[in-house]
Formats: sequence, C-alpha cells, structure tokens
Amino acid sequence: MHDVAIRPEIVARVLKRRGRYHVFDALDPARTAFVIVDMQNTFVAPGAAAEVPAARGIADNLNRLSAALRAQGVAVIWVTHANTHDAKGSDWDMFFDHFVADAVRQRTIASLAPDQDGQKIWHALEVAPGDLRIVKNRYSALIPGSSSLERVLRSHRIENVLIGGTKTNVCCEATARDAMMMDFRVVMVADCCAALSDDEHRATLETFIQQFGDVMTSAEVLTVLGRKRNERRS
Repeated sequence: MHDVAIRPEIVARVLKRRGRYHVFDALDPARTAFVIVDMQNTFVAPGAAAEVPAARGIADNLNRLSAALRAQGVAVIWVTHANTHDAKGSDWDMFFDHFVADAVRQRTIASLAPDQDGQKIWHALEVAPGDLRIVKNRYSALIPGSSSLERVLRSHRIENVLIGGTKTNVCCEATARDAMMMDFRVVMVADCCAALSDDEHRATLETFIQQFGDVMTSAEVLTVLGRKRNERRS
C-alpha cells in the first residue's frame, strides 16, 4: 500500500479554489457503487505480464471496505480487462502494436485473453455472490464500446461512484475521470488503489482532488455514507 499524502500546497490550492477540501459531505448508500478495477491475476499475481506489486498490498483494504459497503446496501462491481485477438489482430491494436514491446507482446496478449487465468480475480480478494462482474477492453470502463458499466450504473440508479483497484494512474483514473464527466459523483479511495510507484499514485490523487472529484480513505468513505444514512433516519 502507498504511504503518501496529498502535499500541503495542493491542499491549500483546493481550499482557496472552493473553500473546502472534500467535495462531498454525504453520500447515499442506496445510490452508491464501489467499482473495483483490474484486480485480476494479470495485474496482481507475482511475475504476471503486467504485474503491479503494490496491488497485492491493498487486498485487505478492499476486502474490509467491500464488506462494510455491502452491509449498507452499496453495490460492489468488479471490473476486469480483456482483449480478443486472432490472426488478423486484436480489438485494441493501437495498444498492442505501439505500447507493448515485441519481447512481451505475446505474453501480454495471452494474459489478457478472455476467460483465461489472467481474468480471474486475485485469490486473496473476497467476491460475494451478489457482486456484479463487468469486463472492459479499454483503460476506461466508461468510454463508448468499452463495457456495460454505464448501463449497469444507470439501471441501478447509481449517482455516486467509489473507485478502487489498479493502476491508480491508468485504468482507475481513466474510469474515474470519465465517470465525473458523465455527471456521477466520484471518489477515489486512496488506500484501495495501487500504482507502480508512490509518485504516480500521488500524482493521480492530487490531480483528481483538484478537478474531477473527491479523494478519501476507506474510513472517510464510511463516514460520509453514514451521514446520509443518519439523515434518512432523522
């Protein structure tokens, strides 16, 4: 897990711009989903084709937060990545042809093939029977054609999206940015995201808190959800 904090100068900038640090004071659990991105063998298993070692360090946090959220009626959605490939190419040639070195291309293609071991959720993660599962084929799960995530969120009347998973600065950030620009209230859960370095992780959180949504710890997420629940009871 990344032991970093948003720098004081960024906090000061946020406070000057909007007068408060956190964007959201309360979130309705019934209108909230926890979207967990790419916590699959391809990215989490030791020695995997696209391993993010820090991703293994957030497994316990993801399990604890997911359990607490399910108890409040929050939808838990596991998003994994897969790309098809045949003799003529793949469904994402731009990525495989230009962003993957020749020496690892075939291994990466095999790891991201649908329904293979690379698509399995990392074994240390606890997936409940009622959780939702979605497959994407781009960094963002919300750009057109990437996945069914938007349709699922809309059909479940979701307004608030919590983001966890890996990489913080790639698929998590891409999905979170698109969610905000589609008018969802978005929170990056800092201790439930992992990148290849502390610097990359922090850079995303600092950009996100300034322009795209909120950044909270698991404990802070549960606090703001609790406020909305208490409002309904009073």
